[in-house]
Amino acid sequence: MHIRDSVRLIAIAGVLAGFLVVAGCGEEKQPPQGGPPEVAVVTVQTEQVKITNELPGRTSAYLMAEVRPQVSGILQKRHFTEGSDVKAGDVLYQIDPSTYQAAYASAKANLARAEANVTSIRYRAERYKELVGSKAVSRQEYDDAAAALKQAEAEIQAGKAAVETARINLAHTRITAPISGRIGRSLVTVGALATAGQGIALTTIQQIDPIYVDVTQSSSSLLHLKKSMASGILKKENVNSAKVKLLLEDGTFYPLEGKLQFRDITVDPTTGSFILRIVFPNPEGILLPGMYARAVIEEGVNEQALLVPQQGVSRDPKGNPLALVVDADGKVQQRMLKVDRTIGDKWLVSSGLAAGDRVIVEGAQKVKPGIPVQVVPFAAAKATDSGENGRVIPPATKTN
Repeated sequence: MHIRDSVRLIAIAGVLAGFLVVAGCGEEKQPPQGGPPEVAVVTVQTEQVKITNELPGRTSAYLMAEVRPQVSGILQKRHFTEGSDVKAGDVLYQIDPSTYQAAYASAKANLARAEANVTSIRYRAERYKELVGSKAVSRQEYDDAAAALKQAEAEIQAGKAAVETARINLAHTRITAPISGRIGRSLVTVGALATAGQGIALTTIQQIDPIYVDVTQSSSSLLHLKKSMASGILKKENVNSAKVKLLLEDGTFYPLEGKLQFRDITVDPTTGSFILRIVFPNPEGILLPGMYARAVIEEGVNEQALLVPQQGVSRDPKGNPLALVVDADGKVQQRMLKVDRTIGDKWLVSSGLAAGDRVIVEGAQKVKPGIPVQVVPFAAAKATDSGENGRVIPPATKTN
């Protein structure tokens, strides 16, 4: 029994020695403490940047006319093809003209009768005027003849007005296009009764070349823009016109530029915004009324803009933007920023940075303010690494 206990103790001692050896080897394999952590930086510089504002809106027709009858009657014929282009003055519908032709003929006959009657009345009044001086006729007879002449002449004027009214009504039986443009679908068919001044339009014509784009802008952004202009931060390239590009629903840009026509003078109290109207040429008819689009308006040029990649700007617990920069001594410093807007994949910084500052855009998770770091240019870091912790750097979006 004594020998067995000795063997057991020797075995246990060997196992413990093995654990100690393994533990010692593990400690020897720990890497030694290296140098300062490596970070990728971008040196910000001032540059000239066109400042744009992207605003939502919808297209609307440049001119629009709802076609309604001006006289009543049965529609005899439709002269247009739905969806086609028409010119001002083209006949669209024909109303049964028979009753209006009869009224026109009756008015002309009444005018002819009045003109025939006035001849004899005028001659009698002229003779009485000569005879009243020699007392051959009484003054009362002359006055009656003169009054009868004036009444006959008034009947002629009334007859002419009746003829003109009948002519106009007859002409209105041919319903014509009031403007040039593209005509929509017909809401009535041949044989339907058209009523003068009816509420439902027969059809609608819209002129879409050029075409309007009505967008909304907040009143606060307009005040900010005016302050930037007054302070000299932004400068207008062309005071008389603002170039506008249009971003369509499918994400592509409309090939032709538009022109800002006017700003509404009234702010909607429910939304705090007002309307901007922009005119775009539309020769190919790509833009149709009612389409959603985003207008990219050039507000001005910032000749001393500081742009920082978005991944170089973070937020504190209160949501305030901040950046980590490397100072002249190679140490990390924290800067509180004021950012204006995004331009592509960068922030436009209005305060907190100066030209020449080195902003950390990669490796910020490994450092904190006050520690020394090893600086690597951001372009070189991008060529060798896909991003911090495997993060893919998003591509720049198209800006103007």
